[in-house]
Amino acid sequence: MGLMYRFLGFMFLGCLLFCKAEGAIRHYDFDVKESNFTRLCSTKSMLTVNDSFPGPEIHVHKGDTVFVNVHNQGKYGITIHWHGVKMPRNPWSDGPEYVTQCPIPAGTNFTQEINFSTEEGTLWWHAHSDWSRATVHGAIIIYPAHGTTYPYPKPYGEQTIVLASWYKADVMEVYEEAVTSGTEFNTSDALTINGQPGALFDCSTGTTFRLPVKKGKTYLLRIINAILNEEMFFGIAYHNLTVVGTDGFYTKPINTNYIMITPGQTMDVLVTANQPTSYYYMAASPFSDSNAAFDNSTTTAILQYIGNQPAPSPIPLPSLPSTNDSTAASDFTKKFRSLASRDHPISVPKNITKHILMAVSANLIFCRNGSCTGTPDGDHRMGASLNNQSLVLPSTDILEAYTSHKNYSDVFTTDFPLEPPVYFNFTGDVNVNVYAGRGTKVIELEFGEVVELVYQGTVVANAQNHPMHLHGFSFYLVGTGLGNFNNQTDPHHYNLIDPPEVNTIQLPKKGWVAIRFVADNPGVWFLHCHFERHTTWGMAVAIIVKNGGTTSTSMRPRPAYMPPCPNS
Repeated sequence: MGLMYRFLGFMFLGCLLFCKAEGAIRHYDFDVKESNFTRLCSTKSMLTVNDSFPGPEIHVHKGDTVFVNVHNQGKYGITIHWHGVKMPRNPWSDGPEYVTQCPIPAGTNFTQEINFSTEEGTLWWHAHSDWSRATVHGAIIIYPAHGTTYPYPKPYGEQTIVLASWYKADVMEVYEEAVTSGTEFNTSDALTINGQPGALFDCSTGTTFRLPVKKGKTYLLRIINAILNEEMFFGIAYHNLTVVGTDGFYTKPINTNYIMITPGQTMDVLVTANQPTSYYYMAASPFSDSNAAFDNSTTTAILQYIGNQPAPSPIPLPSLPSTNDSTAASDFTKKFRSLASRDHPISVPKNITKHILMAVSANLIFCRNGSCTGTPDGDHRMGASLNNQSLVLPSTDILEAYTSHKNYSDVFTTDFPLEPPVYFNFTGDVNVNVYAGRGTKVIELEFGEVVELVYQGTVVANAQNHPMHLHGFSFYLVGTGLGNFNNQTDPHHYNLIDPPEVNTIQLPKKGWVAIRFVADNPGVWFLHCHFERHTTWGMAVAIIVKNGGTTSTSMRPRPAYMPPCPNS
């Protein structure tokens, strides 16, 4: 009997350590269709989910599973990606077109299974086909698991704040025109907060988003940058902000009067209504340190104290950094640290088995026979690359080709270079080849490999910041700096104690960023710049993580139905 009780005790302890309570199962229907919206004095039809812009929010608790039935009633094929959700062993529902699936054809539907694991806080979902994410996106709210709570006092209320782009034209026409001609993309006509440009724009009187607050109470703002191509400063007039989370993970509190948030990022921010009862603008304006065109406009919303007071004239605006203030941008981003507490531990990889140095560049691409009509000579178009490889998406998705056990060499090859093919002064004034090679080359990793990936910004064509996002993983941002990465000296300055755990990082202009992760999620996963124009130009690569030796370390089986590829 003593041995039996001892055995049961070990079993109970083992379950406490390794057993995971099953989360709830939730269901959503997404109807993707054209809807009419009026902004900036004109009305247009645009693609939405459930007739809303931003789209519907998904609400879950940590560890839940969600099934979303996507009904495509639009004119084009579309895919939906669950940004920041790791999707353990389930790349089949991750969503990037021609990487993990082909687009859902118009007039059909596809049910995606979204598996939440360690994420907690704010993430988001968005279309991942062409530029349709401009209007097809929404928030994912992940509450603490039942029986647990926030690592800070529970706020009195909360509000999602979605920053987005607004085009007067049809976004797909903007996309097609630039892709066909080979020229730069047109910039948006406005930026929005929760679907509204704000009172600084014509025909916006009475439509500006308002957040009513009660004096003395603290509110949680769940801020998402869904903008296509602009990094943003955000603040609230006369109010301090406390950042407590980013990308679905908690951080040590950051007290600040502004944030800088890049496309793809989310931030959880506390604000206390501790000012005189009145109206205050919250505002977002762009940060840009490059020569590329950008939407240099300011979008506003109103923080309105509950009461009968009249609106002041003018309503005060926050004092945000200037558009090209790279010091303000870097000073803010350097403040992030993981909470790294008993209830929210981290595990920073130490024994690296795979090193990747990835040069990130804007480029030019050769055109055949003067076919790029938008350039003076017709012989080249705008491009972008990683290690001088510009991704060409295949006509069959990479995941399907990889798992079909057929010869996939006609779809992709596994010879993506793990370091720049040519070393040069990446951040100096040098004369280098601005043309990139094109193809569908992937990175292949063994299951369990411990990866350090260093992004190196370059001055090729146009130096600038880049928001780099990796599907299927969160990772630790262990180091960043300006200039060329030095693999002998720079690692001595890494933060291996409490680095932030994120899914999207800002690669600074003429600088580098080092991240670490364990390749423990088998599947095909997309790595790309979250500037939409750069992804379109080829600043992306697929990463294949091979199966481990057991069922629990291998990809889940292919679903019975996947959207068919157009040419299959």
